[in-house]
Amino acid sequence: MYNASENRYDNMIYRRCGKSGLKLPAISLGLWQNFGYGSVFANAEKMCRTAFDLGITHFDLANNYGHPYNGSAEENFGRILDGGLRAYRDELCISTKAGYEMWDGPYGDRNGSRKYLISSLDQSLKRMGLEYVDIYYHHIFDPYTPLEETAVALDQIVRQGKALYVGVSNYNKAQTEEISKIFKELHTPFIVNQPSYSMLNRWIEDDGLDSWARENGVGISVFSPLYQGLLTDRYLKGIPEDSRVGKGNTWIGDLLTDKMVNKLNRLNDIAEKRGQKLSQMAIAWILHNSAITTVLIGASRPEQIIDNVKALEMLDFTEEELDEINKILAE
Repeated sequence: MYNASENRYDNMIYRRCGKSGLKLPAISLGLWQNFGYGSVFANAEKMCRTAFDLGITHFDLANNYGHPYNGSAEENFGRILDGGLRAYRDELCISTKAGYEMWDGPYGDRNGSRKYLISSLDQSLKRMGLEYVDIYYHHIFDPYTPLEETAVALDQIVRQGKALYVGVSNYNKAQTEEISKIFKELHTPFIVNQPSYSMLNRWIEDDGLDSWARENGVGISVFSPLYQGLLTDRYLKGIPEDSRVGKGNTWIGDLLTDKMVNKLNRLNDIAEKRGQKLSQMAIAWILHNSAITTVLIGASRPEQIIDNVKALEMLDFTEEELDEINKILAE
């Protein structure tokens, strides 16, 4: 039986999610890859236990994680909970999402309808063996469903006790602002947006989403912080056969030009001078943005989680470092 480390809260940093009372670890674990169908369960379980032992209390899922067998990541996470982690349920913040294609027919297609959102969460809770999730997200903006319908459905889910808080994912500033107004009228605990964001993907800055979130008390939970692995030391000298790009299972390979490799090596030089790996500096750089609540990391091995958490040992940047990083990124 699993017994969590007694020192699990000694070194993790926790940040308040927007103006809510909920605190999230600066680094959270996302279960998009390597936790669903075809994954080695023992490895997935070890990764979750390693994360919790390091103070990572937030585990992020979605109904469709585990593709092509949608829901398999949630099923496996339910098994991981049963293996000992469930005893710590009140120490965990478990989130899931719905919005992308999930099951056959018009009601499980990509949408934000009341029918889909409520039905999907019922399925997710059953797969994980939970009475409620801590955060329930609408996963992707749906232009064909009125935002009021989506917001009211999420509000009902909270009032039914099936979720404690709600969020949105992949919403831009304008979309977030619009649904936020409805949530305020309903007094729904809307606390977070989950966008992609990294050194190589700064769209939330250009869009103004991070500034809006900071000003309006909404947290930001970032996914793809390492840009599908480019912001690691894996591609500094070419393409490893066992990498995502080497296996041909990511679109990022098209971006791995000589210019990009040169940019990554120059960023790596800065990281080395700071006493960090490139991946650790990339995470620290994201957390330097005061609008960010938590960084969602992915992993294929427990060692990667340990490695990424070490980013928290050096979060400060000098103005010179930031200027040099921005200069490299702008080229």
